[in-house]
Amino acid sequence: MGSALNLCLRIRRKMPGFVDLVFTLFRWLFNGVNPLWRWVTSFPGVRFLPRLPLPWWTRSGSASDEETGTEDDFTGDEYKADQADEFYCEYDSSWETEPGESSQPKRARYSGGLRNNNFSRFQNAARDMQKYRNATNVILQEYRTATELNSTTKSEEPQELHTMPNLSFYLGKTPSLPDGVYIKDFHHSWKGKYNQLERVHTFIQWLFPLQEPGMNYEAKILTRKEIEEFRRSDVAKENLLESYKLMLDFYGIAFKDGTAELIRADNWMERFENLNRHTHNNLRITRILKCLGTLGYPHYQAPLVRFFLEETLVNKELPNVKESALNYFVFAVLDKRERRKLLHFAYEHYEPKSQFVWCPKKIQDVWSARSEEPKMTERDGWTETSVLNK
Repeated sequence: MGSALNLCLRIRRKMPGFVDLVFTLFRWLFNGVNPLWRWVTSFPGVRFLPRLPLPWWTRSGSASDEETGTEDDFTGDEYKADQADEFYCEYDSSWETEPGESSQPKRARYSGGLRNNNFSRFQNAARDMQKYRNATNVILQEYRTATELNSTTKSEEPQELHTMPNLSFYLGKTPSLPDGVYIKDFHHSWKGKYNQLERVHTFIQWLFPLQEPGMNYEAKILTRKEIEEFRRSDVAKENLLESYKLMLDFYGIAFKDGTAELIRADNWMERFENLNRHTHNNLRITRILKCLGTLGYPHYQAPLVRFFLEETLVNKELPNVKESALNYFVFAVLDKRERRKLLHFAYEHYEPKSQFVWCPKKIQDVWSARSEEPKMTERDGWTETSVLNK
């Protein structure tokens, strides 16, 4: 097989245009027959074929993958969800190309053992996260439509503020209940009070309100009108960002150079130990992620999830956060392309890969095949494997 690979690559180096055309047409012919295509590309000599572009006349849209940068977004035909896949989840739209979140797929059969248990837990979590994404996307679409119809995107303080307890709290008009703490007092007096932030359970619903109830019966759920007015208010959104910073500090996390990217804070060892010990914080983090997406900061979701994936899967520092990160955190991200990137990162670093259940098996096979490709080096205008230099 090694000599065949050498011959193939030498021919392609001597006649790049002709052979590229042959390989591209070969891929185009077989790409629609996914099982056969995966079998063909499993041979070492042709594993690089999935990377070759399809002919321009077979692509949808006016721009190529290279021009639009969609390769990193995992939007090619090989990433389309197959409802008969071993790990197709009916509550996850990450790999669906059609707009919308809901779907009515066929139930897939999957293997037993630990993978079975992992997949069952994932499905149960995915159901909750799909409800959140569906509800939030509907409201955000309504908000965008209303904004386009109005000449201004910001509004004065709404007259019916008394019917919006969460917005009133974030504007500093009313305190939280039952603690009686105003938003600025949380930001200034509670920062660094780690024992207080850990032991008090009534504040989190006020700092990060959602459209779903929590444990504090004196906190109120968000209404659609309240979400719309909140997103229009600079004061409310600035205060929400301060609340996010408060909790990041509590978890031992800090912003990197004024960007949305996150790094370990100076006190990360102490705070990580607390996070591992008190797993109810996983529920808090899920709430924070949902709130960021609902109230105007969806671009902060993926960096927070990426941070926890790196700490759990790469650095092995937060083992008791790992399951929540995979089942809940990733799927709180509203941006479908960002979810795909996060899942790819998770798959790359998850061990053992035989127990990874958070995306379809077909897509896992594509990623595995690409990770097994020989490293390529540039020479004579063509990339060929180091085997030619041996």
